[in-house]
Amino acid sequence: MSKQLDSKNSQTNEMPLIKVIIPAYNEADAIGNVIADIPSSVSEIIVVDNDSSDQTSAIAEKAGATVLFEKNKGYGFACLKGMEHIAQQKALPDIVVFLDGDYSDYPEELTKIIQPIVKSDIDLVIGARSAAYREKGAMTPQQVFGNWLATSLMHLFFNAKFTDLGPFRAIKYDKLLALQMQDKTYGWTVEMQLKVLKAKMKYTEVPVNYRNRIGVSKVSGTLKGTIMAGYKILSWIFRYSFK
Repeated sequence: MSKQLDSKNSQTNEMPLIKVIIPAYNEADAIGNVIADIPSSVSEIIVVDNDSSDQTSAIAEKAGATVLFEKNKGYGFACLKGMEHIAQQKALPDIVVFLDGDYSDYPEELTKIIQPIVKSDIDLVIGARSAAYREKGAMTPQQVFGNWLATSLMHLFFNAKFTDLGPFRAIKYDKLLALQMQDKTYGWTVEMQLKVLKAKMKYTEVPVNYRNRIGVSKVSGTLKGTIMAGYKILSWIFRYSFK
């Protein structure tokens, strides 16, 4: 376990300081449910409104979240905005959790996702959306294929054990900073996993439940989103494979 986490837990037996970042674009119908189901052990819920045209920000604020605004559209833009906010605080977290705002994940499973970090000194934990725990139709065929292709290539080039690029994930804050994340759009998740592999950080997956999202996906729900996501994911993999 990292010195920061080990010191805190050995001396006080308290839970580590956890902050959650939720990128959100037009998730007014879902964001309140997401926030309500996040365990009370989380010290701050940060919703990054990615230029929504609905009431996402108002509902998130009413539900008790810290609301930030990022005009540049893109998943990575929103995540980086949340990280920028955290970096300016005096009390820095031990763990940062990333979670989607569409209510497809089960936020209460956050406790399960952070356990390998707290108990076994793992650096990164991915919530794996395996078929056994997935509601029918929750992932589109192109998502299932894309995940299989990306993780298969990571296994081929890096002997990685990942089975998913799931957005519900937890990472030690100091390790997150060390990754120097850059991607502004669709490649955020795979960039993180590739950099963890390159840096030989410790990682694992935890099976999580996954349901049909509220509303239409802005990525897999459109042809443009699907193509762009696929391009960014593959470009990151091949860039790192031949470095």
